[in-house]
Amino acid sequence: MDTIKNTSWLFLLSVLVFCCIMCSKLHLTSAADAISLGDSLTGDQTIISKDGNFELGFFKPGKSQNHYIGIWYKKVSLQTVVWVANRDAPILDPSSWKFTLSGGNGNLVLLNSLSRTPIWSTHLDSNTLNTPEVVLGDDGNLVLRDGSNPSVVIWQSFDYPTDTLLPGAKLGFSKITNQIQQLTSWRSREDPAKGPYNWLLGPNRTSQLVIYWNKSEEIWKSGEWNEKSKTFSFLPEMRLNYEFKFNVISNINESYFSYSLNDKSMIARFVMDISGQIKEFTWLESKHEWIALYVQPKRLCDVYSICGPFGNCNQDTWKCECLPGFVPRSLTDWNLQDSTGGCTRKTLLQCENKDGFLSITASKLPDMPRFPPIYGAKDCKSACESSCGCIAYAFVNNGCRYWGEDLINFNQFKPSGGPAILNLKLAATDIPSTPSISSSPTPASTAQGKSYLRSSRQSS
Repeated sequence: MDTIKNTSWLFLLSVLVFCCIMCSKLHLTSAADAISLGDSLTGDQTIISKDGNFELGFFKPGKSQNHYIGIWYKKVSLQTVVWVANRDAPILDPSSWKFTLSGGNGNLVLLNSLSRTPIWSTHLDSNTLNTPEVVLGDDGNLVLRDGSNPSVVIWQSFDYPTDTLLPGAKLGFSKITNQIQQLTSWRSREDPAKGPYNWLLGPNRTSQLVIYWNKSEEIWKSGEWNEKSKTFSFLPEMRLNYEFKFNVISNINESYFSYSLNDKSMIARFVMDISGQIKEFTWLESKHEWIALYVQPKRLCDVYSICGPFGNCNQDTWKCECLPGFVPRSLTDWNLQDSTGGCTRKTLLQCENKDGFLSITASKLPDMPRFPPIYGAKDCKSACESSCGCIAYAFVNNGCRYWGEDLINFNQFKPSGGPAILNLKLAATDIPSTPSISSSPTPASTAQGKSYLRSSRQSS
């Protein structure tokens, strides 16, 4: 009899424990929009904003096996991530990690369940909130605030955007703390790590939007903001966009660009795309896809270094290709539409008589040439031949140019006018008799050239 009683109690206890676990899981994945002190997300647990617009939890992009903490649209059938916490620090097993409010200093952290080692944190020096909680809003903003006084906010994801600007978020800078809100492209479709393109308000605190490559090279700008017309000077078409309301605010504390939607049911976002282009998307439910309403720069081939070193942007297909004698540095990245890593040689240069030149018609010569004091075509060629550091030369307007570094921003096709000729140094075995740029997934067919093998007769 006692055995039966003990078994019954054990059964009831097991049921109670199971119910507690399930209730906890349901609390985090079904109804809750907040993480309170002592709560955490792990595995497939998520929180959902009050009206079900956004969801936060662990995700893995595409076929990648890496996991990240992020925010995505709940009402969009195609998973679209708008914010990533640990974008540069992926994890493999989300069941062994916790996204939680630290009891020590009140920071929101992502840490290992066993070692308690954080790989991402809000990095607040101190948290003086009486009742700290993290709430996911229906605008997609993750907010660390005081539960007893929700107007007291000490951290929000809108201040640390990744590649997406949502309605109501800001692109700008604080004049007090110098903190900048900017968008940074993903590295590839399956890697949210920081890519080479940034979109921000500036430079030098001016009221215009600028895209930078590697935080240094300005590749596009909107022109100054006109408060009367509510447009940027280089973007007069903004006044024709009746779905969006744009603003640039500048006061003693901050300057920023933001936008709102006239139709609150519309789902829209701005993205600093891996292509180096700013894209404005709206969700079309009838087709279950994102529609690009606006793109800048308009032409992919106008994006700085879009094809990386030794790459060519095909003006006809708007796709990247490798120069003859080169192959994609990373075929995996290339197939994920990340061509910014560029191309690498099939065969290393010998710096001997085994090297030669391939002449390629160019509409734009590569950036950053050197200008040696040479004024004859034969001397220009001879100087590049005899230098192991010279990888290409051109003789233009009776002047010699040569390149000793990676070739960046090369365009092969000439839309009008007389062509320029780039003489690319290659291993002799890589010089075709009738070359075409065919080392990439989309080969070009209009590249014509003529090989010049190095010999004492040619250099004389």
